[in-house]
Amino acid sequence: MNRTTSLLNKWIRENNELVNEWKQKEGGDTLGRDQNQTHLRWCSSEFHRLLRKIQGVPPLADHTHLELSVVYNACVCATAQSQFTEAELLLTQALQRALQITRDDSVASDPPMFWRTVLKSVGNTALNSCVLYLLSLQWAIWLATCQLKSIQEFKEELSSLLETLCGGVGDDGRSEARGKSSDIPLLLTDPRKLVELLQICTSIAQGAERLSEGQSSEALSDLQSASSLPAPRALVAYVHLLSGSCLAHMNRPQMALQCYRKSLETDSCCVCALYQSMLIYRQQGNTQAEIQALRLLHSSLMLPSATVPALADTHLLSPSLLLCSQSLRNLLSVPSALSVLHKLALKCVLHGRLSEGVEHYLDLLAALHSEDQHGVHAEASPLPRLPELYLETGAALLMARRPADCMALCNEVISTTLELLPGQLVLEDPEDRSEAETGEVSVEGEDKVATLLWAGAAYLLQGHCHTHLKDWKQAVTHYTRCINLLVKVRYKKKGFQPQIPSADMVVKQETGLCILQRLKGLSLAGRGISFTQTDRLREALRDLLLGLQAFPECVGAGLWCGEVLWRLGRRQEAAACWEKTWSFTTQSSVQGLPVYLQEPQSGPLLDSTELRHRMQELGHT
Repeated sequence: MNRTTSLLNKWIRENNELVNEWKQKEGGDTLGRDQNQTHLRWCSSEFHRLLRKIQGVPPLADHTHLELSVVYNACVCATAQSQFTEAELLLTQALQRALQITRDDSVASDPPMFWRTVLKSVGNTALNSCVLYLLSLQWAIWLATCQLKSIQEFKEELSSLLETLCGGVGDDGRSEARGKSSDIPLLLTDPRKLVELLQICTSIAQGAERLSEGQSSEALSDLQSASSLPAPRALVAYVHLLSGSCLAHMNRPQMALQCYRKSLETDSCCVCALYQSMLIYRQQGNTQAEIQALRLLHSSLMLPSATVPALADTHLLSPSLLLCSQSLRNLLSVPSALSVLHKLALKCVLHGRLSEGVEHYLDLLAALHSEDQHGVHAEASPLPRLPELYLETGAALLMARRPADCMALCNEVISTTLELLPGQLVLEDPEDRSEAETGEVSVEGEDKVATLLWAGAAYLLQGHCHTHLKDWKQAVTHYTRCINLLVKVRYKKKGFQPQIPSADMVVKQETGLCILQRLKGLSLAGRGISFTQTDRLREALRDLLLGLQAFPECVGAGLWCGEVLWRLGRRQEAAACWEKTWSFTTQSSVQGLPVYLQEPQSGPLLDSTELRHRMQELGHT
């Protein structure tokens, strides 16, 4: 008996020394992440070694408190290292030995059923509190492995666990004695704090799952009851965030915005609340609020704290370990800092805040060229490719009356794409391709179309720059270079020879061909307008008409075509051309088109009021 007591005390001391050593190093925060993991692996192996010693003797009631405490500690280490299968095996073996103590030989293969058997068997024994501690770890494993159905099936028992542990029932006074007496086995984590954490994490995980399944009102009800639970600020902020997402899905944007505001007030690092607010402003068409939210989001993502996951901490079983479902990740994802900066730059340019937009674009290019890729770690919608960003920046610079800077960027695009341009590009009708070759051909074709588009758009922008500077000869030269690139494109339908694409072919084709046609229309219109400035009216009319064939809704081409016809004495045709053009202006849409393919707002422009006055005079004659 004395030998048994001596062994028991020795094993308790070993357990407590391991726990104290871990807590000292954890509390001191002296270890880096790698060192921390190494120390955790060492602790895990030591607890396993101690457990083998204890389990090397037949299960005795005197040893069981100690054995289950060491199992708890070993299981915490395994779970913290995401070794969930090993952790569950430890739990199963420990519970089977506990059943031997109570002389219950029941076996159940289904984990929830097995747990019910164990809880019933030990319910009125001294082992009850230890088994409840192990149940909290089973809960943690189910949550970390996204087994929410198991948690739901076991809901009643887990509620009882919460009441028992958080109410201090069934503890036999061990919580007060722990740490004051050397004969009480210490635990790595406090089971009470663990179950409080598990309660709110489960509410968040279940809310995210229901939201992803479209059950917004059910998710909102659960989340609202979770908002008052004791929890770290970051988790309470997530509850408010998910509540806002539920309300947004229920088409209650103002209430959603209030929840997002609560989320940010609770935890200023919850950048996803800022991102979701921005999406609501965008949906509402509140551009100024959207721009402000984008600016704040970019600033937040550039903070050093943004590079650290919001739920990472030094605790063994942290929220970041427990909250790992894909549904939640999708809801919490935000674009990268660079992607947000791009959206901000584009929004500013499209809504008249040109100087801001230009500065944001230049900051974006500088960040991409520097070694500091701060913020790229986040989940992101992909940025446009670099030539496209150069062209967007160039278009913004031109709008801001900086043609020399625009031309410099366009020269960069041309110099990097010129050698890659194909001699001729034949695009096949997608309906004529077999399924096997569609993917391969379309990827290759898209790359070639993209290269042509970039070079052509660079020449187009340079042409616009020269019209801005009233250098008509150079404008014609650059528009012509754009046109010469675009005539390399041929469209082939099965059974026919390749031919130059026309506007009616483009309607059913992929975006690349549509953009090339728009580019052709703009370059022909630009050259035609340039010809009008040097009184080459016949050449101007030819190009303007061809431009309207390629891009029928080109307002500039339509108005200048009427102007040329008027000057040539064909006034009825001119009036008809203007009328047709004005009917297009309300229908024409630039939504989703690159900013560098919009019609230029600089260069020679016609006054519609004067044109209408001319038409009125024509009607009176």
